Amino acid sequence: MKLHTLKPAEGSIKREGKRIGRGEGSGKGGTATKGHKGGQSRSGHKTKRGFEGGQMPLYRRVPKFGFTNLNRVEFTPINLDRVQTLVEEKGLKSIDVETFVNNGLASKKDLIKVLGRGEIKAAVEIKAHAFSASAIKAIEAVGGTAVKI
Repeated sequence: MKLHTLKPAEGSIKREGKRIGRGEGSGKGGTATKGHKGGQSRSGHKTKRGFEGGQMPLYRRVPKFGFTNLNRVEFTPINLDRVQTLVEEKGLKSIDVETFVNNGLASKKDLIKVLGRGEIKAAVEIKAHAFSASAIKAIEAVGGTAVKI
């Protein structure tokens, strides 16, 4: 090993081009590659997020449709066929929100609505935040009860 063969370790030197604004002798002094005058040549200049150089920005070019209701209440739907499989597997007489959460059909903060798809054969008391008319009819037809929380 001799002095003229020494090299820095691979990847240790990260040169990212010429340093700008470090005097005329550097070749990138004076305006520091920012051009002459105007906002972009001054210090502290920032462009708005989404600015496209004066061209109409994408968020204004794309048409917007519809309406988003801020007061919309979002329910997690659970159908009667799911309730029936729960009753068959676990042998339950009453089902509440905790039962749905523990069996992975909803999460803690969800509002639950029982819908009428499928059929229910067991007389079960079901406690939920909302029920469809067909679900209430089907539950009461087999002797069960639908309790709104």
